[in-house]
Amino acid sequence: MDTTKVIGGLLESLPTGAKKDDWIGLTIGNSRLHWAWFTKETLQKSWDTVHLIPSEVEQVIRKLTSPNSEPPPLYLASVVPTQIPLWQRYPATHLITLNQLPLKGLYPTLGIDRALAVLGAGEKLGFPVLVIDAGTALTFTGADSQRSLIGGAILPGFRLQLQSLAQKTAALPTVALPEALPPRWALQTDTAIESGVIYTVLAGVRDFIEQWRDRFPNSQIALTGGDSTILLTYLKTQFSQTATEITADPNLIFWGMQRLVLRAE
Repeated sequence: MDTTKVIGGLLESLPTGAKKDDWIGLTIGNSRLHWAWFTKETLQKSWDTVHLIPSEVEQVIRKLTSPNSEPPPLYLASVVPTQIPLWQRYPATHLITLNQLPLKGLYPTLGIDRALAVLGAGEKLGFPVLVIDAGTALTFTGADSQRSLIGGAILPGFRLQLQSLAQKTAALPTVALPEALPPRWALQTDTAIESGVIYTVLAGVRDFIEQWRDRFPNSQIALTGGDSTILLTYLKTQFSQTATEITADPNLIFWGMQRLVLRAE
């Protein structure tokens, strides 16, 4: 990947001469950085980049600390602890931790990304809510009408499963996610891998949704994450009724951040 092009695009996306009410959200995921630029409660834009090396982080900090204006607050949530110190060099960084979230029953090792997504989904759609995050890991996280965490589950996401088969076996090939559902009963190895991973994930997603609906019949179901679009496409083909119950929103984590920022004012 051309990192020069990546950092150039990132610098162009960041606000120049930030206004008083501008703030930036940054979520550090396992595979990517997720960015959002807000003016007060209004989301101006969101985008993703790869992880940055220290020299690139310094370029971002210099861009944001323009001598002509106050640096906009940077609200940071990270599931990668080693990345946090890079961004704390920025003078207006606010690290988000679990104890700041207006949710009950959170446990110490719960990922801040999962907690923020549940908060954001509940704020946008209402509680109770089940959030399915289709990222590097595929996670299920649910909260009830009292904003109490009910619990969830974690498994490898689509691409991590495909990568593990290619890397941990002697003869299985590297396979990319197809745009449409593959045949279930495959006659080639690459298609058999696609079938095994995709249909198993889809069955699991439907099962989790159905079990959650048994407990919370009026709950909202929200979908987010980098592979949310392809997951929803597969669901529409395989389980169309289930797909109609799902609200997809790539910015759930940032809606959770927005709640914290507005609450702090």
